[in-house]
Amino acid sequence: MKKIKFTKMDGAGNDFVVLDGIRQKIELNRNQISHLSNRKTGIGFDQLLLVERSRTPNIDFYYRIYNSDGN
Repeated sequence: MKKIKFTKMDGAGNDFVVLDGIRQKIELNRNQISHLSNRKTGIGFDQLLLVERSRTPNIDFYYRIYNSDGN
């Protein structure tokens, strides 16, 4: 399994994991995200934020938000 660098934060009663998809290649499917979100077997989080390179000129970055079920 590939190692992924991440940052875990919390706020307003939720846990967030932030992945830097600019400096590392991140390819996770729904099942992998769900597994990572598990508090007993994974990192444990409510939402995953994936920051990526911008797809639009003059925009600093693009990000996607996934819930713990991978949606």
